[in-house]
Amino acid sequence: MLLVSLVLVLVVGLLGVVHWYVWRRLVRDVTVPGGPARRLGTVALIVLPLLSLGALTAGRAGVPFPLQQALAWPGFLWLALLLYVVLALVVGEAVRPLLLRVLDRRAAASSPGTAAPAPVTAAPVRATAGAPAPSEAKEAPDASGASGAPASPGPDGTDGADGPDGVPASPVVAGPSRRLFVSRVVGGAAAAAALGTVGHGTYGVLRGPRVKRVTVPLAKLARGAHGYRIAVVSDIHLGPILGRAHTRRIVDAINATQPDLVAVVGDMVDGSVEDLGRAAEPLAELRARDGSFFVTGNHEYFSGAEEWVDHVRELGMRPLRNERVEIAGFDLAGVNDVAGENYGDGPDFAAALGDRDRARAAVLLAHQPVVIHDAVEHGVDLQLSGHTHGGQLWPGNFLAELANPTVAGLERYGDTQLYVSRGAGAWGPPVRVGAPSDITVVELASKQA
Repeated sequence: MLLVSLVLVLVVGLLGVVHWYVWRRLVRDVTVPGGPARRLGTVALIVLPLLSLGALTAGRAGVPFPLQQALAWPGFLWLALLLYVVLALVVGEAVRPLLLRVLDRRAAASSPGTAAPAPVTAAPVRATAGAPAPSEAKEAPDASGASGAPASPGPDGTDGADGPDGVPASPVVAGPSRRLFVSRVVGGAAAAAALGTVGHGTYGVLRGPRVKRVTVPLAKLARGAHGYRIAVVSDIHLGPILGRAHTRRIVDAINATQPDLVAVVGDMVDGSVEDLGRAAEPLAELRARDGSFFVTGNHEYFSGAEEWVDHVRELGMRPLRNERVEIAGFDLAGVNDVAGENYGDGPDFAAALGDRDRARAAVLLAHQPVVIHDAVEHGVDLQLSGHTHGGQLWPGNFLAELANPTVAGLERYGDTQLYVSRGAGAWGPPVRVGAPSDITVVELASKQA
Protein backbone atom coordinates (compact mmCIF):
# COMPACT_ATOMS: atom_id res chain seq x y z
CA MET A 1 0.00 0.00 0.00
CA LEU A 2 2.88 2.33 0.84
CA LEU A 3 4.47 1.61 -2.53
CA VAL A 4 1.21 2.40 -4.36
CA SER A 5 0.90 5.69 -2.45
CA LEU A 6 4.49 6.60 -3.29
CA VAL A 7 3.96 5.88 -6.98
CA LEU A 8 0.78 7.95 -6.94
CA VAL A 9 2.61 10.90 -5.35
CA LEU A 10 5.39 10.65 -7.94
CA VAL A 11 2.90 10.54 -10.83
CA VAL A 12 0.96 13.53 -9.52
CA GLY A 13 4.20 15.43 -8.96
CA LEU A 14 5.41 14.64 -12.47
CA LEU A 15 2.12 15.78 -13.98
CA GLY A 16 2.37 19.00 -11.98
CA VAL A 17 5.85 19.71 -13.33
CA VAL A 18 4.76 18.91 -16.89
CA HIS A 19 1.76 21.25 -16.67
CA TRP A 20 3.93 24.02 -15.20
CA TYR A 21 6.33 23.61 -18.13
CA VAL A 22 3.48 23.80 -20.66
CA TRP A 23 2.06 26.87 -18.88
CA ARG A 24 5.44 28.54 -18.96
CA ARG A 25 6.07 27.93 -22.66
CA LEU A 26 2.53 28.31 -24.03
CA VAL A 27 1.13 30.93 -21.66
CA ARG A 28 3.69 32.93 -19.70
CA ASP A 29 6.31 33.25 -22.44
CA VAL A 30 3.88 34.33 -25.17
CA THR A 31 1.39 36.61 -23.41
CA VAL A 32 1.35 40.01 -21.71
CA PRO A 33 1.34 39.98 -17.88
CA GLY A 34 -2.16 40.56 -16.57
CA GLY A 35 -3.72 40.32 -20.02
CA PRO A 36 -6.84 38.31 -20.82
CA ALA A 37 -4.89 35.75 -22.87
CA ARG A 38 -2.66 34.93 -19.91
CA ARG A 39 -5.60 34.65 -17.54
CA LEU A 40 -7.49 32.40 -19.94
CA GLY A 41 -4.46 30.17 -20.55
CA THR A 42 -3.80 29.84 -16.82
CA VAL A 43 -7.41 28.86 -16.10
CA ALA A 44 -7.32 26.28 -18.93
CA LEU A 45 -4.18 24.64 -17.53
CA ILE A 46 -5.90 24.29 -14.17
CA VAL A 47 -9.26 23.01 -15.45
CA LEU A 48 -8.02 20.57 -18.12
CA PRO A 49 -5.94 18.34 -15.80
CA LEU A 50 -8.87 18.25 -13.37
CA LEU A 51 -11.12 17.04 -16.22
CA SER A 52 -8.50 14.38 -17.08
CA LEU A 53 -8.44 13.20 -13.47
CA GLY A 54 -12.23 13.05 -13.51
CA ALA A 55 -12.26 11.05 -16.76
CA LEU A 56 -9.77 8.53 -15.35
CA THR A 57 -11.58 7.97 -12.06
CA ALA A 58 -15.27 8.51 -12.86
CA GLY A 59 -15.99 4.93 -13.97
CA ARG A 60 -14.57 3.19 -10.92
CA ALA A 61 -16.07 5.83 -8.63
CA GLY A 62 -19.56 4.93 -9.86
CA VAL A 63 -20.28 8.34 -11.36
CA PRO A 64 -23.50 8.39 -13.45
CA PHE A 65 -22.77 7.35 -17.01
CA PRO A 66 -23.89 10.64 -18.66
CA LEU A 67 -21.38 12.49 -16.48
CA GLN A 68 -18.69 9.96 -17.41
CA GLN A 69 -19.36 10.75 -21.06
CA ALA A 70 -19.21 14.51 -20.42
CA LEU A 71 -15.84 14.18 -18.68
CA ALA A 72 -14.36 11.63 -21.09
CA TRP A 73 -14.06 13.69 -24.28
CA PRO A 74 -12.21 16.76 -22.94
CA GLY A 75 -10.38 14.86 -20.19
CA PHE A 76 -8.95 12.08 -22.34
CA LEU A 77 -8.25 14.25 -25.37
CA TRP A 78 -6.25 16.63 -23.17
CA LEU A 79 -4.01 13.74 -22.08
CA ALA A 80 -3.17 12.99 -25.71
CA LEU A 81 -2.65 16.68 -26.52
CA LEU A 82 -0.45 17.08 -23.46
CA LEU A 83 1.82 14.25 -24.61
CA TYR A 84 2.41 15.69 -28.07
CA VAL A 85 2.59 19.32 -26.94
CA VAL A 86 5.37 18.37 -24.52
CA LEU A 87 7.23 16.35 -27.16
CA ALA A 88 6.97 19.25 -29.63
CA LEU A 89 8.08 21.80 -27.04
CA VAL A 90 11.11 19.67 -26.14
CA VAL A 91 12.10 19.67 -29.81
CA GLY A 92 11.47 23.42 -29.79
CA GLU A 93 14.05 23.87 -27.02
CA ALA A 94 16.72 22.91 -29.54
CA VAL A 95 15.28 25.21 -32.22
CA ARG A 96 14.81 28.23 -29.94
CA PRO A 97 18.52 29.28 -29.58
CA LEU A 98 19.09 28.79 -33.31
CA LEU A 99 16.24 31.17 -34.17
CA LEU A 100 17.49 33.73 -31.66
CA ARG A 101 20.98 33.56 -33.15
CA VAL A 102 19.67 34.10 -36.68
CA LEU A 103 17.60 37.09 -35.59
CA ASP A 104 20.53 38.57 -33.63
CA ARG A 105 22.78 38.33 -36.68
CA ARG A 106 20.19 40.00 -38.89
CA ALA A 107 19.74 42.79 -36.35
CA ALA A 108 23.49 43.31 -36.10
CA ALA A 109 23.87 43.40 -39.88
CA SER A 110 21.25 46.13 -40.22
CA SER A 111 22.23 48.25 -37.19
CA PRO A 112 23.82 51.75 -37.72
CA GLY A 113 26.97 50.65 -35.96
CA THR A 114 27.91 48.26 -38.75
CA ALA A 115 26.79 50.17 -41.79
CA ALA A 116 27.97 53.63 -42.97
CA PRO A 117 25.35 56.25 -42.09
CA ALA A 118 23.82 58.39 -44.78
CA PRO A 119 25.17 61.97 -45.05
CA VAL A 120 23.31 64.39 -42.83
CA THR A 121 23.38 68.21 -43.13
CA ALA A 122 24.05 69.67 -39.70
CA ALA A 123 21.48 72.16 -38.50
CA PRO A 124 22.82 75.59 -37.40
CA VAL A 125 23.53 75.82 -33.72
CA ARG A 126 21.81 78.68 -31.90
CA ALA A 127 23.80 80.16 -29.08
CA THR A 128 21.87 80.56 -25.87
CA ALA A 129 22.89 81.99 -22.58
CA GLY A 130 24.55 79.40 -20.37
CA ALA A 131 24.70 76.78 -23.06
CA PRO A 132 28.05 75.04 -23.40
CA ALA A 133 30.07 75.72 -26.47
CA PRO A 134 30.50 72.90 -28.90
CA SER A 135 34.07 72.47 -27.78
CA GLU A 136 32.87 71.88 -24.22
CA ALA A 137 30.58 68.99 -25.09
CA LYS A 138 31.48 65.65 -23.55
CA GLU A 139 31.67 64.01 -26.95
CA ALA A 140 32.33 65.87 -30.19
CA PRO A 141 30.23 65.10 -33.22
CA ASP A 142 31.78 63.07 -36.00
CA ALA A 143 32.33 64.29 -39.53
CA SER A 144 28.73 63.72 -40.46
CA GLY A 145 27.41 65.75 -37.55
CA ALA A 146 26.13 62.73 -35.56
CA SER A 147 27.30 61.85 -32.09
CA GLY A 148 29.76 58.98 -31.81
CA ALA A 149 27.50 57.19 -29.30
CA PRO A 150 23.95 56.07 -30.02
CA ALA A 151 21.22 58.04 -28.38
CA SER A 152 19.67 56.50 -25.31
CA PRO A 153 16.02 55.52 -25.61
CA GLY A 154 13.63 57.80 -23.86
CA PRO A 155 11.22 56.68 -21.16
CA ASP A 156 8.38 56.57 -23.67
CA GLY A 157 10.09 53.96 -25.82
CA THR A 158 11.39 56.45 -28.43
CA ASP A 159 15.03 56.81 -29.42
CA GLY A 160 15.32 60.04 -27.37
CA ALA A 161 16.31 62.16 -30.38
CA ASP A 162 14.93 65.65 -30.92
CA GLY A 163 13.93 67.15 -34.23
CA PRO A 164 14.96 70.58 -35.51
CA ASP A 165 14.66 73.49 -33.06
CA GLY A 166 14.58 71.07 -30.11
CA VAL A 167 11.11 69.67 -30.96
CA PRO A 168 10.88 65.97 -29.92
CA ALA A 169 10.78 63.53 -32.82
CA SER A 170 7.70 61.36 -33.40
CA PRO A 171 7.82 58.32 -31.07
CA VAL A 172 8.76 54.97 -32.65
CA VAL A 173 6.46 52.11 -31.53
CA ALA A 174 8.62 49.09 -30.73
CA GLY A 175 7.34 45.66 -31.81
CA PRO A 176 7.67 42.44 -29.78
CA SER A 177 11.18 41.62 -28.68
CA ARG A 178 13.07 38.95 -30.55
CA ARG A 179 12.76 36.59 -27.58
CA LEU A 180 8.97 37.05 -27.45
CA PHE A 181 8.76 36.55 -31.21
CA VAL A 182 10.72 33.29 -31.01
CA SER A 183 8.60 32.06 -28.08
CA ARG A 184 5.43 32.68 -30.07
CA VAL A 185 6.79 30.95 -33.17
CA VAL A 186 8.00 27.88 -31.26
CA GLY A 187 4.88 27.70 -29.06
CA GLY A 188 2.52 28.12 -32.00
CA ALA A 189 4.33 25.47 -34.01
CA ALA A 190 4.25 23.04 -31.05
CA ALA A 191 0.52 23.60 -30.50
CA ALA A 192 -0.24 23.19 -34.21
CA ALA A 193 1.81 19.98 -34.43
CA ALA A 194 0.07 18.50 -31.37
CA LEU A 195 -3.41 19.44 -32.61
CA GLY A 196 -2.72 17.98 -36.05
CA THR A 197 -1.31 14.74 -34.62
CA VAL A 198 -4.17 14.20 -32.18
CA GLY A 199 -6.79 15.19 -34.74
CA HIS A 200 -5.49 12.66 -37.26
CA GLY A 201 -5.20 9.97 -34.58
CA THR A 202 -8.77 10.60 -33.40
CA TYR A 203 -10.10 10.35 -36.93
CA GLY A 204 -8.38 6.98 -37.32
CA VAL A 205 -10.15 5.58 -34.25
CA LEU A 206 -13.60 6.99 -35.03
CA ARG A 207 -13.36 5.85 -38.65
CA GLY A 208 -13.08 2.27 -37.43
CA PRO A 209 -10.46 -0.48 -37.76
CA ARG A 210 -9.05 -1.62 -41.08
CA VAL A 211 -8.95 -5.31 -42.01
CA LYS A 212 -5.57 -7.07 -42.20
CA ARG A 213 -4.92 -10.53 -43.57
CA VAL A 214 -2.23 -12.88 -42.32
CA THR A 215 -1.46 -16.44 -43.44
CA VAL A 216 -0.13 -18.75 -40.72
CA PRO A 217 1.15 -22.21 -41.70
CA LEU A 218 0.62 -24.92 -39.07
CA ALA A 219 2.48 -28.22 -39.38
CA LYS A 220 -0.22 -30.29 -37.65
CA LEU A 221 -3.25 -28.64 -39.26
CA ALA A 222 -5.44 -31.18 -41.06
CA ARG A 223 -5.50 -30.91 -44.82
CA GLY A 224 -9.24 -30.29 -44.79
CA ALA A 225 -8.73 -27.14 -42.68
CA HIS A 226 -6.35 -25.53 -45.15
CA GLY A 227 -7.51 -21.96 -45.79
CA TYR A 228 -9.60 -21.79 -42.59
CA ARG A 229 -10.24 -18.12 -41.73
CA ILE A 230 -10.43 -16.75 -38.19
CA ALA A 231 -11.48 -13.10 -37.78
CA VAL A 232 -9.55 -11.86 -34.74
CA VAL A 233 -10.78 -8.74 -32.95
CA SER A 234 -9.49 -7.48 -29.62
CA ASP A 235 -9.63 -4.40 -27.41
CA ILE A 236 -12.89 -2.96 -28.70
CA HIS A 237 -13.12 -0.89 -25.48
CA LEU A 238 -16.75 0.14 -25.54
CA GLY A 239 -17.14 2.91 -22.99
CA PRO A 240 -18.05 6.57 -22.46
CA ILE A 241 -16.61 7.54 -25.86
CA LEU A 242 -16.82 4.49 -28.13
CA GLY A 243 -20.39 3.20 -28.22
CA ARG A 244 -22.95 1.43 -30.37
CA ALA A 245 -21.86 3.07 -33.65
CA HIS A 246 -18.31 1.81 -33.03
CA THR A 247 -19.62 -1.72 -32.48
CA ARG A 248 -21.66 -1.50 -35.68
CA ARG A 249 -18.59 -0.55 -37.74
CA ILE A 250 -16.67 -3.50 -36.32
CA VAL A 251 -19.46 -6.01 -36.95
CA ASP A 252 -19.94 -4.82 -40.52
CA ALA A 253 -16.20 -5.05 -41.20
CA ILE A 254 -15.99 -8.59 -39.80
CA ASN A 255 -19.05 -9.88 -41.63
CA ALA A 256 -17.73 -8.48 -44.90
CA THR A 257 -14.74 -10.86 -44.64
CA GLN A 258 -17.06 -13.92 -44.43
CA PRO A 259 -14.94 -15.69 -41.80
CA ASP A 260 -15.25 -19.29 -40.71
CA LEU A 261 -14.93 -18.28 -37.06
CA VAL A 262 -14.82 -15.03 -35.04
CA ALA A 263 -12.49 -14.73 -32.04
CA VAL A 264 -13.05 -11.81 -29.62
CA VAL A 265 -9.90 -11.89 -27.49
CA GLY A 266 -10.73 -9.64 -24.55
CA ASP A 267 -11.10 -6.03 -23.42
CA MET A 268 -14.43 -5.66 -25.13
CA VAL A 269 -15.74 -3.11 -22.62
CA ASP A 270 -14.86 -0.39 -20.11
CA GLY A 271 -17.97 -0.26 -17.99
CA SER A 272 -20.92 -2.20 -16.67
CA VAL A 273 -23.55 -4.16 -18.55
CA GLU A 274 -26.10 -1.67 -17.30
CA ASP A 275 -24.29 1.24 -18.98
CA LEU A 276 -22.91 -0.53 -22.07
CA GLY A 277 -25.21 -3.46 -22.75
CA ARG A 278 -26.99 -1.59 -25.54
CA ALA A 279 -23.69 -0.52 -27.09
CA ALA A 280 -22.65 -4.18 -27.34
CA GLU A 281 -25.92 -5.39 -28.93
CA PRO A 282 -24.70 -5.30 -32.57
CA LEU A 283 -22.27 -8.13 -31.69
CA ALA A 284 -25.30 -10.44 -31.84
CA GLU A 285 -25.23 -9.93 -35.61
CA LEU A 286 -21.76 -11.44 -36.12
CA ARG A 287 -21.92 -14.13 -38.79
CA ALA A 288 -19.46 -17.02 -39.09
CA ARG A 289 -19.85 -20.66 -40.12
CA ASP A 290 -18.53 -22.06 -36.83
CA GLY A 291 -19.72 -19.23 -34.58
CA SER A 292 -18.15 -16.53 -32.43
CA PHE A 293 -15.99 -17.13 -29.35
CA PHE A 294 -14.93 -14.87 -26.50
CA VAL A 295 -12.26 -14.80 -23.79
CA THR A 296 -11.97 -12.28 -20.98
CA GLY A 297 -9.44 -9.45 -20.87
CA ASN A 298 -8.22 -7.47 -17.88
CA HIS A 299 -10.83 -4.73 -18.43
CA GLU A 300 -13.67 -7.24 -18.16
CA TYR A 301 -12.54 -7.87 -14.59
CA PHE A 302 -12.57 -4.12 -13.92
CA SER A 303 -16.12 -3.98 -15.33
CA GLY A 304 -17.83 -7.05 -13.82
CA ALA A 305 -16.58 -10.15 -15.62
CA GLU A 306 -19.38 -12.51 -14.54
CA GLU A 307 -22.09 -10.16 -15.77
CA TRP A 308 -20.33 -9.65 -19.08
CA VAL A 309 -19.76 -13.37 -19.62
CA ASP A 310 -23.50 -13.92 -19.14
CA HIS A 311 -24.31 -11.03 -21.49
CA VAL A 312 -21.91 -12.37 -24.12
CA ARG A 313 -23.85 -15.64 -24.10
CA GLU A 314 -27.08 -13.71 -24.61
CA LEU A 315 -25.49 -12.06 -27.66
CA GLY A 316 -24.81 -15.48 -29.20
CA MET A 317 -21.08 -15.70 -28.54
CA ARG A 318 -19.54 -18.63 -26.69
CA PRO A 319 -17.18 -17.80 -23.83
CA LEU A 320 -14.17 -20.10 -23.52
CA ARG A 321 -13.32 -20.09 -19.83
CA ASN A 322 -10.30 -22.37 -19.49
CA GLU A 323 -11.86 -24.82 -21.94
CA ARG A 324 -11.65 -25.93 -25.55
CA VAL A 325 -13.79 -27.12 -28.41
CA GLU A 326 -12.97 -29.30 -31.39
CA ILE A 327 -13.19 -27.60 -34.76
CA ALA A 328 -12.80 -29.54 -37.99
CA GLY A 329 -9.04 -29.86 -38.37
CA PHE A 330 -7.83 -28.35 -35.04
CA ASP A 331 -8.63 -27.67 -31.38
CA LEU A 332 -9.72 -24.19 -30.29
CA ALA A 333 -8.97 -23.35 -26.66
CA GLY A 334 -9.43 -20.25 -24.53
CA VAL A 335 -8.11 -19.19 -21.13
CA ASN A 336 -9.20 -16.48 -18.72
CA ASP A 337 -7.06 -13.36 -18.51
CA VAL A 338 -4.24 -13.24 -15.96
CA ALA A 339 -6.01 -10.30 -14.25
CA GLY A 340 -8.62 -12.86 -13.17
CA GLU A 341 -6.11 -14.26 -10.67
CA ASN A 342 -6.99 -11.36 -8.37
CA TYR A 343 -10.62 -12.51 -8.47
CA GLY A 344 -9.98 -16.26 -8.14
CA ASP A 345 -10.69 -16.69 -11.86
CA GLY A 346 -7.28 -16.79 -13.55
CA PRO A 347 -6.03 -18.85 -16.50
CA ASP A 348 -5.90 -22.64 -16.16
CA PHE A 349 -3.89 -24.14 -19.01
CA ALA A 350 -4.15 -27.66 -17.67
CA ALA A 351 -7.95 -27.50 -17.77
CA ALA A 352 -7.97 -26.02 -21.26
CA LEU A 353 -5.20 -28.08 -22.86
CA GLY A 354 -4.02 -30.80 -20.48
CA ASP A 355 -5.75 -33.91 -21.83
CA ARG A 356 -5.97 -33.10 -25.53
CA ASP A 357 -4.56 -35.11 -28.44
CA ARG A 358 -1.26 -33.38 -29.27
CA ALA A 359 -1.30 -34.85 -32.75
CA ARG A 360 -3.96 -32.25 -33.55
CA ALA A 361 -3.16 -28.59 -34.12
CA ALA A 362 -4.17 -26.27 -31.27
CA VAL A 363 -5.15 -22.60 -31.52
CA LEU A 364 -5.31 -20.72 -28.21
CA LEU A 365 -7.25 -17.52 -27.46
CA ALA A 366 -5.57 -15.57 -24.66
CA HIS A 367 -5.89 -11.84 -24.13
CA GLN A 368 -2.34 -11.05 -23.00
CA PRO A 369 0.75 -12.11 -24.97
CA VAL A 370 2.69 -12.73 -21.73
CA VAL A 371 1.18 -16.23 -21.39
CA ILE A 372 3.03 -17.41 -24.50
CA HIS A 373 5.48 -19.44 -22.43
CA ASP A 374 2.61 -21.43 -20.90
CA ALA A 375 1.29 -21.95 -24.42
CA VAL A 376 4.66 -23.30 -25.56
CA GLU A 377 4.78 -25.66 -22.57
CA HIS A 378 1.34 -27.06 -23.44
CA GLY A 379 2.11 -27.63 -27.12
CA VAL A 380 -0.02 -24.83 -28.60
CA ASP A 381 0.61 -24.22 -32.29
CA LEU A 382 -0.83 -20.70 -32.52
CA GLN A 383 -1.78 -18.19 -29.83
CA LEU A 384 -4.05 -15.26 -30.73
CA SER A 385 -3.83 -12.22 -28.41
CA GLY A 386 -4.37 -8.47 -28.10
CA HIS A 387 -3.93 -6.22 -25.04
CA THR A 388 -0.96 -4.13 -26.26
CA HIS A 389 -2.81 -1.81 -28.69
CA GLY A 390 0.50 -1.80 -30.56
CA GLY A 391 1.49 0.95 -28.11
CA GLN A 392 -1.53 3.09 -29.22
CA LEU A 393 0.30 6.43 -28.82
CA TRP A 394 3.87 6.69 -30.09
CA PRO A 395 6.32 6.42 -28.35
CA GLY A 396 4.18 4.17 -26.14
CA ASN A 397 5.24 1.20 -28.26
CA PHE A 398 8.66 1.31 -26.59
CA LEU A 399 7.01 1.02 -23.17
CA ALA A 400 4.78 -1.78 -24.43
CA GLU A 401 7.86 -3.69 -25.57
CA LEU A 402 9.15 -3.71 -21.99
CA ALA A 403 6.02 -5.47 -20.71
CA ASN A 404 5.12 -7.79 -23.61
CA PRO A 405 7.08 -10.38 -25.60
CA THR A 406 5.40 -9.22 -28.83
CA VAL A 407 3.68 -5.85 -29.27
CA ALA A 408 2.07 -6.46 -32.67
CA GLY A 409 2.22 -8.95 -35.52
CA LEU A 410 3.35 -12.56 -35.88
CA GLU A 411 6.38 -14.05 -34.12
CA ARG A 412 7.58 -17.56 -33.32
CA TYR A 413 8.48 -18.95 -29.89
CA GLY A 414 9.88 -22.45 -30.30
CA ASP A 415 7.21 -24.51 -32.04
CA THR A 416 4.50 -21.99 -31.12
CA GLN A 417 3.53 -18.94 -33.15
CA LEU A 418 2.06 -15.84 -31.52
CA TYR A 419 -0.07 -13.30 -33.33
CA VAL A 420 -0.90 -10.03 -31.50
CA SER A 421 -3.58 -7.69 -32.82
CA ARG A 422 -3.31 -3.92 -32.28
CA GLY A 423 -6.98 -3.93 -31.34
CA ALA A 424 -10.10 -2.35 -32.79
CA GLY A 425 -10.62 0.49 -30.31
CA ALA A 426 -8.66 2.62 -27.89
CA TRP A 427 -8.34 2.94 -24.14
CA GLY A 428 -8.40 6.40 -22.57
CA PRO A 429 -7.83 8.96 -25.33
CA PRO A 430 -9.72 7.91 -28.48
CA VAL A 431 -6.49 8.49 -30.36
CA ARG A 432 -3.94 6.27 -32.10
CA VAL A 433 -0.59 7.47 -33.37
CA GLY A 434 1.76 5.04 -35.10
CA ALA A 435 -0.44 2.05 -34.20
CA PRO A 436 -3.58 1.98 -36.38
CA SER A 437 -6.49 -0.15 -35.17
CA ASP A 438 -7.16 -3.42 -36.93
CA ILE A 439 -9.26 -6.51 -37.35
CA THR A 440 -7.15 -9.42 -38.58
CA VAL A 441 -8.28 -12.32 -40.71
CA VAL A 442 -5.88 -15.13 -39.85
CA GLU A 443 -5.88 -17.77 -42.58
CA LEU A 444 -4.56 -21.14 -41.45
CA ALA A 445 -2.45 -23.06 -43.94
CA SER A 446 -1.85 -26.79 -43.75
CA LYS A 447 1.61 -28.01 -44.68
CA GLN A 448 -0.06 -31.25 -45.72
CA ALA A 449 -2.05 -29.52 -48.45
